[in-house]
Amino acid sequence: MCGIVGVVSNAPVNQLLYDALLLLQHRGQDAAGIVTLLERKFFMHKAKGMVRDVFRTRNMRALPGSVGLGQVRYPTAGNAYSEEEAQPFYVNAPFGIVLVHNGNLTNAHALRAELFSTDHRHTNTESDSEVLLNVLAHEIDRATRDRMLTSETLFAAVRSVHRRLRGSYAVVALISGHGLLAFRDPYGIRPLAMGRNADGTVMVASESVALEGSGHVFERNIAPGEAVFVDLQGQVHAAQCADAPTLNPCIFEFVYLARPDSVLDGISVYQARLNLGETLAKRVVSTVPPNEIDVIIPIPESSRPSATQLAHLLGVPYREGFVKNRYVGRTFIMPGQGVRKKSVRQKLNVIASEFKGRNVLLVDDSIVRGTTSREIVQMAREAGARKVYLASAAPPVRYPNVYGIDMPTKDELVAHDRSIEEVRELIGCDALIYQDVEGMKRAILKAMPGTVGTLKLDGFDASCFDGVYVTGDIDTEAITRMNGNRPRIEETEEDSSRLALPNLSE
Repeated sequence: MCGIVGVVSNAPVNQLLYDALLLLQHRGQDAAGIVTLLERKFFMHKAKGMVRDVFRTRNMRALPGSVGLGQVRYPTAGNAYSEEEAQPFYVNAPFGIVLVHNGNLTNAHALRAELFSTDHRHTNTESDSEVLLNVLAHEIDRATRDRMLTSETLFAAVRSVHRRLRGSYAVVALISGHGLLAFRDPYGIRPLAMGRNADGTVMVASESVALEGSGHVFERNIAPGEAVFVDLQGQVHAAQCADAPTLNPCIFEFVYLARPDSVLDGISVYQARLNLGETLAKRVVSTVPPNEIDVIIPIPESSRPSATQLAHLLGVPYREGFVKNRYVGRTFIMPGQGVRKKSVRQKLNVIASEFKGRNVLLVDDSIVRGTTSREIVQMAREAGARKVYLASAAPPVRYPNVYGIDMPTKDELVAHDRSIEEVRELIGCDALIYQDVEGMKRAILKAMPGTVGTLKLDGFDASCFDGVYVTGDIDTEAITRMNGNRPRIEETEEDSSRLALPNLSE
């Protein structure tokens, strides 16, 4: 899961891209990169780290041009510590293309072999994004052989790309001397939106907040399977390039990943989280009588809207019981239990007066490994809580995610092959309440107003909760193979990936 942005303007775009990446920083903190285009030459700077650390004044001055793209990286495949795997990626033929990608290809292994044996193209990293770039470059080369590059030839190339790729992908690419190309996989798993400002600048970005926060007016979401080409004059051309597209956005975007002030595919993320609290209230009442709960406390940060709504409906006081150190990482993908436990203590401190002598209901957005939850429950008990109940705004995470979220393997998921009572015993709380899958889907769907002139929703990718993989090509063998290409993170290294950090927007 990464954050991507592309801009076509009539003014320098380096500062605009920097500002947009800051607004998307919550989607990835491993690395950042920007490419600009001046005449036919690309100018690139990328490195590991946060946006504010990667780009200094000297770097910004070296990024001239009125067209560009950028990415903040959260690694889901390959080597998390390789500078070479920071994006954007570049190939010099045809024309010269740079690309950024949000998502995860489920057939990258087969494509890499195909690129070598059939397309005669070389990839030099383990990144599936480099594979995607080479497939796109090969298909553009085929579509433009003995022909001019036009929007129609580009759309023909994207049609061929869709036929070859499997998995999730939202893509922005720059083609030297021609313009910007953006497209989305036929299932619409990863988000991509488009807008413009009063000066005619066109921007595409992962979330609407990047548009609005940088002075652009949101126009529309790019549809599943659709390709959009913005030429160097700012003219927008669009076409549907998939045979049978359906919209199935990743439901974990609404549970946790996206900023609450974003609207994805017509669904308000904040309203979705409020609705999750509303449906969770019914589950809580059936497990713990409200008169046995003295206070409701969120586990910062993404659970706050759900916890607020839950407290309101149950008529129980809402309190902040944890203070977060925003400069220490979130934890569930950190390797090694010792490292993970230490991180929780560094990251959160309790306000003991909110716990002492009380029956406390803690609310989290989701429970993945369960290690963090167990430690937080213990912290609440040490602060003097009489009873500690735990509610999750999401259902049990029982299956790996293969579409761009670095979920642990199934054996590391606390709810995999365990009953809720078994999970409760492992975590150590007095009661454990989960959202149910259908209730979650209904709650999030309710956050899409019927009057919104946007895309028709066909369903959600909720595979980490229900085990249904919308692309239809995932089995145990595929998951095992992809787990072998999960990011290699050293135990001694600091984990700076998206899901190991607080949601800085909240």
